Amino acid sequence: MANKNAGEKDAPFTSGFVALVGRPNAGKSTLLNACMGEKVAITSPVAQTTRRRMRAVINTPGSQLVIIDTPGLHKPKDALGSELNKAALAELADADVVAFLVDATKPVGRGDEWVARHVDSAEADYKLLVLTKADIAGPEQVSAQLEAARALCRFDDELVVSATEGFNVDAFLALVSEHLPEGPRWFPEGMDVDATPEDLVAEFVREKLFLHLRQELPHSVGVLCESLEYADDGHASIAATILVERDGQKGIVLGRGGQMIKRVGVEARRDIERLLGCRVFLDLTVRVAPQWRRDEREIRRLGYGLDEG
Repeated sequence: MANKNAGEKDAPFTSGFVALVGRPNAGKSTLLNACMGEKVAITSPVAQTTRRRMRAVINTPGSQLVIIDTPGLHKPKDALGSELNKAALAELADADVVAFLVDATKPVGRGDEWVARHVDSAEADYKLLVLTKADIAGPEQVSAQLEAARALCRFDDELVVSATEGFNVDAFLALVSEHLPEGPRWFPEGMDVDATPEDLVAEFVREKLFLHLRQELPHSVGVLCESLEYADDGHASIAATILVERDGQKGIVLGRGGQMIKRVGVEARRDIERLLGCRVFLDLTVRVAPQWRRDEREIRRLGYGLDEG
């Protein structure tokens, strides 16, 4: 018995980075939230909702798992798209484990093939095929999708999941954890994500804009948290700026009589109050910044590009 306890005590600490990659809307952010058991990444039906690389940390006594939610890889149409691809590919290059997410409800196509080429050339020791959205795909569809996805590149294993239903989320965590290398604790134990409160405030506001205005202008919208201050009574006062590219888009965000921006503010404030654990006063301003998606400095000021720090 003494020898067994000594062996357990001497077990190496493992840690590593797991990159979630795939086409836009493959379910990366939803899986990240399911792994964390709470909402840390925004989601919407709009492609390219994820613009910030998000690192979420899961600690156990013997390991630290860092799951990285990356922007969906796609053919870029502007500087914003190029920066998002750069950010995703940089995380893919440095990951210890790569999870390639494929939507079970959409045919495997050229976009998946393009992502697969990058996955195939990545140096990660373990590559996992993850078929997502199993709750809305029939058995025959899942089987056909798996067969098509297997042909994309070499995978060490495969898993079918439904993040919204919690199906195989624990199995996903167990699989990737088994393949972590020995390493240090990269982040403090109390740290869940590497995003600042200001980053998350901006993301929650942008999510509500995407959900309500996805047909009108989502990709023309950017959000920057300008300030976050705590008052003596414990509440937080937050000022955030919503960027659009044209005057007409500003009118859409404001809505008739200011109703749309009021609705966005009310819904975003609920998420922010849950995040901060206090009452929040949220002041939203809309500013026109012509062609900001083509301006690399503006893109990086908003935090949507490759981190150069």
